[in-house]
Amino acid sequence: MSEKLVVHGKQDIINFLNTCGRAKNATIVLLTALGGIFIDAYDFTSLGIGAVQLREEFNLTAAQLGNLTSSMAFGALLGAIFGGYLVDKLGRKKMFYADLWFFVVSALVAAFAPNVEILMICRFLMGIGVGLDFPVALSYIAEFSSLKGKGKWVNLWQGMWYIAATASFLIILPIYFLGANENLWRWAVGFGAVPAIVVLIMRKYFMEESPLWALNHVGIKEAARIIERTYEVKVILDCKPEDLEPIQESNKPNLSYGALFTKRYRLRTLMATIVSMTQSMEYFAVGFYLPVIAGLIFGKEFLWAILGSIVFNLFGIVGGTWQAFIADKLGSRRMCIIGYSTALACLLAIGLFKEDMSIMLQALFIGMFILGHSFGPGAQGMAVATLSFPAGIRGLGSGWGQTMVRVGSIIGFYFFPLVLAAVDLQKTLLFLALVPAFGLLSILAIKWDHAGKDVETEALRDEIANCNG
Repeated sequence: MSEKLVVHGKQDIINFLNTCGRAKNATIVLLTALGGIFIDAYDFTSLGIGAVQLREEFNLTAAQLGNLTSSMAFGALLGAIFGGYLVDKLGRKKMFYADLWFFVVSALVAAFAPNVEILMICRFLMGIGVGLDFPVALSYIAEFSSLKGKGKWVNLWQGMWYIAATASFLIILPIYFLGANENLWRWAVGFGAVPAIVVLIMRKYFMEESPLWALNHVGIKEAARIIERTYEVKVILDCKPEDLEPIQESNKPNLSYGALFTKRYRLRTLMATIVSMTQSMEYFAVGFYLPVIAGLIFGKEFLWAILGSIVFNLFGIVGGTWQAFIADKLGSRRMCIIGYSTALACLLAIGLFKEDMSIMLQALFIGMFILGHSFGPGAQGMAVATLSFPAGIRGLGSGWGQTMVRVGSIIGFYFFPLVLAAVDLQKTLLFLALVPAFGLLSILAIKWDHAGKDVETEALRDEIANCNG
């Protein structure tokens, strides 16, 4: 420990974390946190592979299929409501251990579900795990990144989502050729337990508590101890005696969702609400049902559903990864505007001119829709909710964003099968164009961007002002 850090107060710890080099296990920590996003995405998209098979095996109506596919979203909604609070109350590390068990157990039981009721319960429990995991994973990523790298690392969640979605189809492809046929969805869902166990082991051995959470909820001494162990620097505490005392309950951040609607944060919360909900509606109405859409475009042979979905998700990998490396330069607001505009143009093109398009052109517009979505609102839905708030209430912010995502996903899950059953794909996508149109107009009116903002120092200044007042 040749490097030394002299700490006179909270600001010195914030400054160090904003500008420091990488922690000794920083890459592993960040990739392990992103591994949670992989599991979340895999579990959400894996059932989409067998949407047609599920309908046939359990004799489901369009409404019943909507109930089944949205059951995980209802669970995620419940998990997000409590997850955002618990990750701030109990800490990042404890929650990181607990939530993965939902994925392991529910995935294995779901794979052997004898009826739709058992499958629905398993998907609901799996959703609770997703709702709990997202706020803690994104908080971890934000708080183990320097100020300069936060945007890149947090926004990478979107690229990881599409990598997981693509993996779910690649995993099922050889099983399809082996003749699994009607049991494909069981293999897809059950395999989700494998990456969950791997990530659970990695979290056990590589994750530390967030020093920023400790600074706000335990005290400077604990934050200093974590920094010494994680960043391999010698921390010298030169603080006032009272600053070294453990934080009293009355001085901890206000862990109420009402904190997100105070004057300082309400505009940010509004932006997070709109982007999270609209991006989720457009993704889960299209992205989750990509196998169905691929079948409608390329043909009913199930192999086309798998191959078409892989190709469409590659557009998401490109957009979701590319945007992470330019997010801090362009800013979340501008990226949302670009993404919404692209998604809107693609949906309108197919909705108005599908009959005059070749199959390849239809596929290209669906792919460009996925690219525009993943480049803009898809990524920013959770980035805005995570990076617009300081560590003291970051779990609440991320949890609120995840709650709005699940509200949007429930609407999207129901929207597509019900509307598609009533009209054709062309009219369904035309109706869906209203979602990015609303998102675009809203973001044009909201003047907030978290890029380059030091929300930790801002929160500390508010704290000092309140004490002096």
